[in-house]
Amino acid sequence: MSGATQLIETVLREADVRINGDRPWDIHVKDERFYAAVVRGRSLGFGEAYMAGWWDCERIDELTSKLFVSDIGGRFRLTPANVLLGVRAFFESGGTRRNAFKVGEHHYNIGNDLFSRMLDKRMVYTCGYWRNAKNLDEAQEAKLDLVCKKLGLRAGQKVLDIGCGWGSFAKFAAEKYGAHVTGVTVSKEQAALGKELCTGLPVVFELKDYRDVRGRFDHIVSLGMFEHVGYKHYRTYMQVVHDHLKDDGLFLLHTIGNNYSTNYTDPWIRKYIFPGGMLPSVVQVGKAVEKLFVIEDWQNFGADYDRTLMAWFANFDRHWPEIRSHYGDGFYRMWKFYLMVTAGSFRARDIQLWQVVLSKKGVSGGYLSVR
Repeated sequence: MSGATQLIETVLREADVRINGDRPWDIHVKDERFYAAVVRGRSLGFGEAYMAGWWDCERIDELTSKLFVSDIGGRFRLTPANVLLGVRAFFESGGTRRNAFKVGEHHYNIGNDLFSRMLDKRMVYTCGYWRNAKNLDEAQEAKLDLVCKKLGLRAGQKVLDIGCGWGSFAKFAAEKYGAHVTGVTVSKEQAALGKELCTGLPVVFELKDYRDVRGRFDHIVSLGMFEHVGYKHYRTYMQVVHDHLKDDGLFLLHTIGNNYSTNYTDPWIRKYIFPGGMLPSVVQVGKAVEKLFVIEDWQNFGADYDRTLMAWFANFDRHWPEIRSHYGDGFYRMWKFYLMVTAGSFRARDIQLWQVVLSKKGVSGGYLSVR
């Protein structure tokens, strides 16, 4: 047995994971190169080895959850390679105007045929709210309604949606609440389909960086976009929101959150899924809003993202034969790994989902939390 093999087996045993075991979360090694790849590349090597077919697992979500609960990831973070990642992230220009459209091109422009099959009927690509929901459609509609209620949205009000996706919130807010919505996205595919889906509604789509927004709005929402801003630009982002929000308006920030502050993201996710992506911490959000906003409400329903991601994978897997020829089997393994690993991370509570309601000067008499 090589040193790499012995090391990996020992570490996995601490998380109750066996090599070639018979439980759904056990790893089955197909190629011995797996061991050296993981020792050398850690999480990047682990993901690339899966993409190459060097290992397999019946339930990657359960495997990932066990790895995070046992804090194997924590042991891997403090390595020279990850220190270099932090240094690289500091000097790279992620989140700048020049790179603003990069994530749109790399991820959100992959293909509307993929997302329309994977997501719910409204094409909401953020966490659903499962408190009283029986399925994905209900969970996503409940989340959109929750956002509108937290804003106290009324007919005729103007709302800015930063990172509007395919217009799911804009369409819902216009149809159900009579709002006038301006959606901003860096994805041409999202903007094109969004315009089609919102035909006839008081909804406008703008293909631009959030820093180029014009006008003032009664309310502003940001659902799943803050993860692309980058820690060096959190303050700039909040200043932009502050400048375009009316004095008596509310801002709702819906974002995945990290349990600790960092200046880099997982290298596999960064390379294959979200270039420049980064998860904020409570401290980083707090510093970004200081002297700009009053935090009126902070809700964490990160456990709901586990269920959302599992529903997305079920849809993706069921419809895969319809789009296989467009994407290829290599894409299937990459996308499955992305969805399953992320679900496991939320299940282990390693990452969170926050909805934060902010006002510029404090709500007179106090804000009434909505759940």
